[in-house]
Amino acid sequence: MSDTTADLASRRVYIDKQSPKAYRALVGTADAVRVAAAEAGIDRGLVELINLRVSQINGCAYCLSVHTPAALRVGETTQRLGVLAAWRDTELFTARERAALALAEATTEPANAVDQETAYAAARQVLTEDEISAVIWVAITINAFNRVSILSKHPVRGIPPQ
Repeated sequence: MSDTTADLASRRVYIDKQSPKAYRALVGTADAVRVAAAEAGIDRGLVELINLRVSQINGCAYCLSVHTPAALRVGETTQRLGVLAAWRDTELFTARERAALALAEATTEPANAVDQETAYAAARQVLTEDEISAVIWVAITINAFNRVSILSKHPVRGIPPQ
């Protein structure tokens, strides 16, 4: 195998660029989900927490790099973002946020039926049906974007050290 062939074999296809109509449809879905979440009363801060938690589970560096500053812009704190992966072990998140995070995790890992039932039951205690639907759609959408970025190996552009 020549260097050129080896380079080509190891290089990923940016599927968002390769199939722009499909990607635009996904962006359109995300836009509709954002509207549905707002209409259901899910504020942008909680949407960003869900985006970040799902991206942590999936190991999507690109989405984490996009949604961390977005969360900070809407007022999230560095302390809460720093402990988000261990949200169950803190008192920093409200019952509503905890229910949404558990439901987002269950959406991300649906094969775990016990956790899914537990998360859904907890969500029913503090979230309306519109909110439950919105949380699940937010998680579904960020899961899709995670797959696009992970499989495309979208690079994370760093800020140079000072």
